[in-house]
Parts: sequence; C-alpha cells; structure tokens
Amino acid sequence: MTDLETFRQETRAWLEENCPQSMRGDYTADDACWGGKKWVFKSEDQKVWLERMAEKGWTVPTWPKEYGGGGLTKEENEILREEMKRIKAFPPHENFGISMLGPALLKFGTHEQKAKFLPPIARGEIRWCQGYSEPGSGSDLASLKTKAEDKGDHWLVNGQKVWTSYADQADWIFCLTRTDNSGPKHQGITFMLFSMESEGVSTKPIKLISGRSPFCETFLDDVKVPKTGLEVVGEIGEGWRVATYLLTHEREMISGMFGGGATRFIGQIAAQELGTDENGAIEDDMLRARAAQADLDGWAFLTLMKSIKDRAEAGDSLGAMSSALKYYGTELNKRRYELMMDIGGSDELEWETDRNKDGDRARSWLRTRANSIEGGTSEIQLNIIAKRILELPS
Repeated sequence: MTDLETFRQETRAWLEENCPQSMRGDYTADDACWGGKKWVFKSEDQKVWLERMAEKGWTVPTWPKEYGGGGLTKEENEILREEMKRIKAFPPHENFGISMLGPALLKFGTHEQKAKFLPPIARGEIRWCQGYSEPGSGSDLASLKTKAEDKGDHWLVNGQKVWTSYADQADWIFCLTRTDNSGPKHQGITFMLFSMESEGVSTKPIKLISGRSPFCETFLDDVKVPKTGLEVVGEIGEGWRVATYLLTHEREMISGMFGGGATRFIGQIAAQELGTDENGAIEDDMLRARAAQADLDGWAFLTLMKSIKDRAEAGDSLGAMSSALKYYGTELNKRRYELMMDIGGSDELEWETDRNKDGDRARSWLRTRANSIEGGTSEIQLNIIAKRILELPS
C-alpha cells in the first residue's frame, strides 16, 4: 500500500469518527461558521467540529504546522477534500483570514506576524474584515485616500472604507492606508493590521435590495495604531504588492463560492420541485436543456479551478487568471439563481412567508447582483483578461 493510500484510509476513518452527523449534508450559507470573538455557535456540534478540525490542523490543511496548519502536501490535501466531499462534511470554518490574509502573511509576513496571527485564524479565534474600497476608490483602488500619519510611537489613521464585508462582526481589519503622497498613486500605500476595537473605529451596515447584506461602511477617526513591529505587512509604502497578491486569492475565493460552491445540481432541484415524466425526465424541454447546460458549465468550471489550483500549489502565480475565474464564477452564479427562480415561478416572489423560508431564494437571487461588483467589477476583470491574458491592444 502506498503512502497516499494509507493516508486516504486514515483520513476516511478519522472523518467518519470525528465529523458529527449534523455537520454533514447539503451545505448552505446558513451552515457557515465564521468564528471570532463575537461568533455564537449554532449548535454544540458546530463548535466540536471546528475544534476537532483545528486540532488536526485541517482548517488550513496546507499551512505549516508551526502556524496551526496540517502541513499536508498537495496530494494529501486533495485526498482530504475528496473524503470530506464523500460524506458531505461541512467546511469547519470560513474566514477572510483563511482565504485572503493568511496567504498574504505566509508570503510577505515576518515570522513574528505569522506566529501572532496565523494560529488564531486556524483555530477560528479571530475574524478579519478587509479595508480596501473607499467612496470614490473602488475599481480605481490605488486612488485611496485613507491616511496613516507617523506619530513616532504610533500611526494615526483617518478615512473611510466602504463595502467592508462583516465589519460589524470582525475582530481585526487588514487595511490599505496612504503613508506617502509624493509619488505615483500605486506607491506610498501601506498594508496595515489593527483591531476593530480600537478607539475611533465605527461601522454602519449597508442594506441591499435583497433586504440582507454583509456590507458595512467603516469610519476611521483618529485611530491610533501602536508601532509594535506587527502592524505593517511588507515594507512601508510598498503595500500595493501585498494588496494585489491578496486580491488574486480573494477572486479565487469568490469564484469558488459563486461558481463551484453548489452542492446540488440544478437538474435535481428542478426534478424535485416540478416532478418528472414516466422516464424520469423534466417535462419542459427548454428548462431541461437549460438545467443540463448550467450543470455541465458548473462541472467544467470546477475542473478548471482544480487545474489552476494545482498550478498555484506547484508555485505558479495565478496572476490575471484569477480575474477570469472571478468573472466566470460570477456569471455562473447569476445564471444559476435566475434558473432557480424560473423553476419556482411566481411563487418564488413571495417575500416573507414560511413556505418560502422568508423569501430565501428570491433574496439570494437579488444578492447575486452584487457578485459582479465585489472583489473587482466585471468590467475591470474583463479589461484585465483582455490585456493580460488575450494580450489585446489597449
């Protein structure tokens, strides 16, 4: 028996023994565990599952063991994913610290920063939000105005961020600040970390058309960030390198959530809700064809994501490919929810009824409108694809 076969058997046995039955099944956004000081576990099983996976290092399986990870190889991590999928195990923990800040710290952070922040992220003890976009500085992020002034023993931060997902629930923020105005706008930006409990930090939720929203405005008024050697990632004034590297991971994360995160086929949903003929087929030919195409496109996208993940884990840079993933994942998710609305018909437009789970599908459909904005607008992604992948003239 090869080492990988042994690892698969051991992994399968461990998951069967340690994953609670209530943490298995078709995963939805309502099942997510975000962690952090303010998180309230939805059940004892959710807490137990996170603790067991964190102790194993499998909340971040490929991170080094010294920073709370599992130290798994690419092949071992793939086996872990396959075995979790086999029993429909829920992800134990979702966090911007895992999907965005963690990779940036592993590449640009000092040993002290990694030791300070990565293990609590892995254990679900600290929740992060992203301070990037500002009023007037969204797609043109490098024009940001939030200012960090050097006051000797601390930085004094003033400005406003917007579309800060879950800022009202986060413990810490990774924030782009301007520390120098003398050069080109991409220079003089510093990537900074500080607590959301700092005096002068306040948030205000932004409500979307769906009636739900993770987004907030974040106000920074004379926020003192102590100089401890841990607050600046990378070099002062060179934060754009860190910021753009993190964005590739954000877009990969978004593409996975939107394009590849479905646990049920559209065809299955349609068959269950509309019924089938004597041959087990959906009677509406057009709907059946659209559902089949959506499911095939989803599988193709998952295959592409796996291929690109393999390249990334081998050391290749995602580069502009993250924009292609983000754009296509966005379009898949929008199509998916439009199709589910068509399956449900006019009944799905009910907004506040128990039958429709408080209008869950309609709200989710409306929420997909924001997919083409968050993480970089679709127009910007198409420009990047045109210039850097297709090498079209500007």
